[in-house]
Amino acid sequence: MRAAVLTAHGDLDVVSYVEDLPIPEPKRGEVRLKMHAAALNRLDLFVRRGWKGLELAFPHVIASDGAGIVDALGEDVQGLAVGDAVAVDPTIYPKPRALHTDYENQDRIAIMGEHHSGFAAEYVCVPAENCLKVPSGFDLQAAAAAGLVYVTAWHSLIRRGGLRAGESVLVVGAGGGVNTASIQIAKHAGATVYAVGSNEEKCARARELGADVTVNREATPDWSKEVFKLTDKRGVDVVIDNVGAATLAQSMRAVRIGGRILIVGGTSGYGFELPVNLLFAKHIALIGSTMGEHKDYVDVMTLVFNGKLNAVVGKVFSLQEAREAQATLEAFDVFGKVVLSV
Repeated sequence: MRAAVLTAHGDLDVVSYVEDLPIPEPKRGEVRLKMHAAALNRLDLFVRRGWKGLELAFPHVIASDGAGIVDALGEDVQGLAVGDAVAVDPTIYPKPRALHTDYENQDRIAIMGEHHSGFAAEYVCVPAENCLKVPSGFDLQAAAAAGLVYVTAWHSLIRRGGLRAGESVLVVGAGGGVNTASIQIAKHAGATVYAVGSNEEKCARARELGADVTVNREATPDWSKEVFKLTDKRGVDVVIDNVGAATLAQSMRAVRIGGRILIVGGTSGYGFELPVNLLFAKHIALIGSTMGEHKDYVDVMTLVFNGKLNAVVGKVFSLQEAREAQATLEAFDVFGKVVLSV
């Protein structure tokens, strides 16, 4: 079986294309998918580099998002049939049916491509209950691209952040998967959307997705001051920040008194010197969020399937080009998601 795998933790040279992996067999409650597309996230870069406590069985199949065609059914599978096109919620729970319970009270959840083997292979076995049927004619590359970033953005903005129509949202960054999803979800929810882009091209793309106002940080490095001016020195109601160390101080300056900052990642690093004076003086709520419950996945993917939200596919590579695909993602040289065509 062909697949894109990690042979160890390390730099790009540990990403390999292989053709000799065994074809998996579905267990009870699982289906086997003949994969059509897998999508990369920045999570794939962190997994490749590794961290203390992450123990993988190498070779490890990469990619936390995927869509394909049901190829075989395990015992006790209901509601799916061979030939169904499906996208997959990548969150794996320790007990069957647990994905239908309260997400924040779960422990030991795992993510495909991170703790479990991922989607960048010809065949993948997944829990049947994680599968969501894809409407006939819907692009499976787009279905794969949407998953992880859309459920993350939806859970943070709608569930954790309690975003309401009429509020203002600042998305820190314009081109990443979570950010392209956040711009659209915030606009769909009835918010006024501000976005910070690294250059004018990305700002223009953000406006195409629905951003009302963009700030080009290449021309305006002190973007929080600009956002403050643009909001009549009030600040925005909500900031969604997945950059972390490099941006959180400016995010705290850009948010209004009593506002919320949603932290959904840390692509620039995790260590951060917290300006406590801003935290208490402005009554700022810092809210952490990652991934989301299965209901969030179903809700947001239904909007994607209905054309209310659009998965942004930036570049498509073959399995053989997985190393180049990771290099493109690592260099921020893409607007939207990097997809592997299987």
